[in-house]
Amino acid sequence: MENPGTKQSAQIGQSLVIKGEVSGSEDLFIDGKLEGSIRLDGNRLTIGQNGEVRANVSATTVMIAGKLHGNIRAGDRAELKKSAVVMGDIVARRIAIEDGAFFKGSLEIERDAAKSAVATEEVKTAAVSASPSQPATGSQNVTKTA
Repeated sequence: MENPGTKQSAQIGQSLVIKGEVSGSEDLFIDGKLEGSIRLDGNRLTIGQNGEVRANVSATTVMIAGKLHGNIRAGDRAELKKSAVVMGDIVARRIAIEDGAFFKGSLEIERDAAKSAVATEEVKTAAVSASPSQPATGSQNVTKTA
């Protein structure tokens, strides 16, 4: 019997090729080939050095050491190891890209909802307090406190 505190995980080995939709409520390690989509809300996706994935992926944490052709939506963190080759857009709260990784696409860093609301309010305040001789712009210095 498994310890209730231990988190489950699954693995797709080097010799496996999967086409279709993968979703679940456990961590997933891919070292084989996968084409389709991956949705692991609340869990971690790891693409190993031998992994080749052609899919849009969604997980709390996404760590890539292999190849990914598709978009990443990480609820918390996306990490590209030095052996990673990623072609697609990344949306995450935090990102780490090691020296040597290849990335082609756009990157969007999401803020926490509470911090984002504070920053938006401060930008509005800065726009209202700007003088007519110096209009408010997106490049204006705004001090943000959390």
